Amino acid sequence: MKWISAIIKPFKLDDVRTALTAVGVQGLTVTEVKGFGRQKGHMEVYRGAEYVVDFRPKLKVEAAIPDELLEKTMQAIQKAAHTGKIGDGKIFVFELGQCVRIRTVEAGHDAL
Repeated sequence: MKWISAIIKPFKLDDVRTALTAVGVQGLTVTEVKGFGRQKGHMEVYRGAEYVVDFRPKLKVEAAIPDELLEKTMQAIQKAAHTGKIGDGKIFVFELGQCVRIRTVEAGHDAL
């Protein structure tokens, strides 16, 4: 089992969700986050005053998936979240040691 975590631009959420559903991902967790990478901050003007925005708004999309869906899931996220501009995001993959469905106490792959 794998835990996949993707940082994406907020307006790409519907595209990513649709793409993941199409490849068989059955559940997602989405969190509003802020951060920066190579894109760093930028200057904005608010009521005539300039200030630096250090953190960009992003979404973190997370899912637990079976090993056999890893490549399809990564490709689906890459294709759906891609704009070709800086700040498209990143995908992180972790080994998932255990998973338990609380309601039924199913464990491992059965809990996904």
